[in-house]
Amino acid sequence: MSAFLDPAALMRIKSLELRAKVVVEGLWKGMHRSPYHGFSVEFSEYRAYVQGDDPRYIDWKVLARSDRTYIKKFEDETNLRCQLVIDHSKSMKYGSQSFTKADYAATLAATLASFLMKQGDAAGLTTFADGIEEHLPPRNRPGHLRRIITELERPAKAVGTSLDLSVGQLADLLRKRGMICLITDLLAPIEHLEKQLALLGAMGHDLVIFHLMDRAEIDFTFEKSAHFRDAETGTERFIDPQIARETYLKRLQTHRDTIQAATDRHNVEYHFCPTDQPLEEVLFDFLSARQRKKASKSSAPRAAA
Repeated sequence: MSAFLDPAALMRIKSLELRAKVVVEGLWKGMHRSPYHGFSVEFSEYRAYVQGDDPRYIDWKVLARSDRTYIKKFEDETNLRCQLVIDHSKSMKYGSQSFTKADYAATLAATLASFLMKQGDAAGLTTFADGIEEHLPPRNRPGHLRRIITELERPAKAVGTSLDLSVGQLADLLRKRGMICLITDLLAPIEHLEKQLALLGAMGHDLVIFHLMDRAEIDFTFEKSAHFRDAETGTERFIDPQIARETYLKRLQTHRDTIQAATDRHNVEYHFCPTDQPLEEVLFDFLSARQRKKASKSSAPRAAA
């Protein structure tokens, strides 16, 4: 799992669709080398062959690759509807490398959509800043992935973030239960977001948060004194990094601890993603977490019996 593509090299590929394809192919190669080889086919659209199934629907490629017999599920058997919810606020335009958090978020969303739809699941897209911008409901139809990619390629309006307002609007749009993947830098008060997460959880949605941060934001690697401007409010402050670093890092840790506690309280799957982390690893961690969650659910009734 160590030969994944550096994000800076990946972002040099101009086509978002091609970037997503490269990540998904890298993931498959990585899993092929790992002890988890073959587990992903159990993720969504396949189920084990049982006596009486029509052999015409056996996936022979999976059989050849894993020596396990699976039947492809049809759309009405697929129970996964995934809504990808992308933060388009100004702070996402920051990046200390050759790409921004917004670039990373778009690539991650395109990768997840591509992977899920190839598995036969339905993917949708919502973008937000101080409110919902665009909303595509989950689908798995020809041309739908292209629509998602097109929306992800549109320049963000880049205004402030209002997580509570946006998530509240989302609750009104998503009446059918499914998985919601929120991709954001979470640079906003968490208290309001927590209430909305509780609401979405109560509606039966399965919540996943990908918390993106740039390496410079994580380690506060700035050296020279300078005016720092809040990307969303425009407020400027003169800061000496040598003096401010310790306080900044403590406040950041408190912020992250608050997020972790809130997601734990509401059974939200939380992934912290520095933007220098290879996207194949992010996707692999996500699939591993889903697999553990699925195994935990399936074993719960036996444990109770």
